[in-house]
Amino acid sequence: MARIYFPKGLNRPLWQSARASRLNYPRRTFATVGSETRPFDVIVVGGGHAGAEACAAAARAGARTALVTPSIDNLGVCSCNPSFGGIGKGTMLREVDALDGLAGRIIDKAGVHFRVLNKKKGPAVWGPRAQIDRALYKKRMRAELEAYPNLSIVTGSVSDIVTSPTEDASSGAKAKITGIKLESGEVLPTNQVIITTGTFLGGEIHIGLESFPAGRMGEKATFGLSKSLREAGFKLGRLKTGTPPRLAKGSIKWEATTPQPGDEPPMPFSYLNDTVSVKEQLMCYATTTNKATHDIVRANLDKTIHIRETVKGPRYCPSLESKVIRFGDKEGHIVWLEPEGFDNDIIYPAGLSVTVPADAQLALLRTIHGLEDAVMLQPGYGVEYDYVDPRSLKRSLETKAIQGLYLAGQINGTTGYEEAAAQGIIAGINAGRAALNLPPLILNRADAYIGVMIDDLVTKGVTEPYRMFTARTEFRITTRADNADHRLTELGRSAGVVGDKRWNIFEAERASIAELNALLESAALPPQSWSSIGLDIDPNSSRRRNGLEALVLRGANLETLSRLIPKVMDFPPRVRERVEIEARYAPYLEVHEARRAKLQMDEDMKLPLDLDYDAISGLSLAEAEVLKAARPETLGQARRLEVLTPGGCLKLLKYVSFGNHKNTAQREEAAVADLEAAEAESQAANL
Repeated sequence: MARIYFPKGLNRPLWQSARASRLNYPRRTFATVGSETRPFDVIVVGGGHAGAEACAAAARAGARTALVTPSIDNLGVCSCNPSFGGIGKGTMLREVDALDGLAGRIIDKAGVHFRVLNKKKGPAVWGPRAQIDRALYKKRMRAELEAYPNLSIVTGSVSDIVTSPTEDASSGAKAKITGIKLESGEVLPTNQVIITTGTFLGGEIHIGLESFPAGRMGEKATFGLSKSLREAGFKLGRLKTGTPPRLAKGSIKWEATTPQPGDEPPMPFSYLNDTVSVKEQLMCYATTTNKATHDIVRANLDKTIHIRETVKGPRYCPSLESKVIRFGDKEGHIVWLEPEGFDNDIIYPAGLSVTVPADAQLALLRTIHGLEDAVMLQPGYGVEYDYVDPRSLKRSLETKAIQGLYLAGQINGTTGYEEAAAQGIIAGINAGRAALNLPPLILNRADAYIGVMIDDLVTKGVTEPYRMFTARTEFRITTRADNADHRLTELGRSAGVVGDKRWNIFEAERASIAELNALLESAALPPQSWSSIGLDIDPNSSRRRNGLEALVLRGANLETLSRLIPKVMDFPPRVRERVEIEARYAPYLEVHEARRAKLQMDEDMKLPLDLDYDAISGLSLAEAEVLKAARPETLGQARRLEVLTPGGCLKLLKYVSFGNHKNTAQREEAAVADLEAAEAESQAANL
């Protein structure tokens, strides 16, 4: 059961208030604070999607964990759209669930509309998505966190981090975390802190030419932490995002819009569930903008400060102003009209994020089919906020400069609930394990979309809000939404963050899949048999095929095969679907496994964080500067830096591996092969 603490003097246990009053240390101290006086092993700052997953993961790892939030009423608030998932994003949420995270289970309880995007294409690009009831999601998330074992909730705002010099030279850090300071002046000592401040870090809201400090509408921003992080040597920048106006449900002409029904039956997000709670899904609708809409936007571009190009917004979820500027020849942009809940009369017009003045927003709304009489309940607005250059992070999401300090969510330059939740669970697992003196859990690019995102962030940094989609990974055939548990649940169990309930369900389903595979493999039949049930195969061929091989044939599925192998229909639908998908991708897996092995070889080659790149003979100045900025942890990370050439990679490899590392010869051969390939490409380009 989670305990709830209040700021000093407000219903806090006397022992803690008295102890806190004695800890009147100057800033950046606590080098001598003993574990017996430290009530929390891990403190998470912020109760959004990153913070919720982080505190729960740290608690599951076995660390005494505190979540610090200004208001317990805002736990689980969805600041922008009332939806989760999508292409790439949905896969990450299933990965969070596979690690025993919270979001998938809460979505299944609070969802009002479920749909798998890209279902007409292959499973590698399916995008599970769900609309949720805002109030119900918040209620369920708060209840989950309040009852979570090993977790306490502290109400308050954090103004500063407290550090001391580190004695661990091997970590490469200059300091270590020893606590946080609340705005009340109270200090909470700890050795592990996760900052998940979202858009609240230096947040500023824009509507037209009006601007005011806030993290989201009606809630104040935080500025003390930005100052602390700058003083600690972190490089901060500014990014922006936005949200559309909210509309009254009864003011919309639904007959002029296009219905968008959910899937039947809906696919749950959590592997723990076979069904979702909603029985009758709510309908979503679609409409489009038009020339009149765009004309109003163009006429008001000089009346909004949010579109200035000095601060970058999300390229893949742009504001209406950005769409009009960048795609001026396009006649219309789709607008999704999404309900915000069962007993909620607010409609969220996704795709209509806009920051022009409120009167212009109302005017442009009324040019759109179905919205001619729309009542605007709240204008759209933009949010500009601070972020930390994520190249200052390790792959564990611990900062390189301060031992025990982790960052997760939009503070790292990402956008979206899903990206935040995915970072939160990794930061939470690793902070919890660090508190117990255990090594971090590192996911690489071949393991998960989460690994791709983290590698992109810490290796390349960001110049605009980072959003996940399937094209970012080179392993999408093997890192699908349907198999996240097979990729990650065993890893999570080994890391101590997957509970018995999930593990038992996982093992039972894995056994069923193995049993069905064995059944299919044992059914080796002649081509005439497969041809007799309509499969595309030459009946005159002499080669026998088993059931798994038959599933690769055009038009094959287990329902068809059941005419020859009746027992396949004894297995649950989800098990049958998973076996079908794996069988269809089997011919492509050999290439992916070879690519994965090469990646792993590079990832096994560690690079010191304090490596002197200026001392490597033959590196260009540009290569050395990029390497110094990124400080890659592995040779694999270094290879993925855009400026580093194959030749530069070879010089780095020789410098680091001189005399000691196994597989050095193999790595040199790979580097030389890369160099030769690059030279061949260059020569071909000049022909």
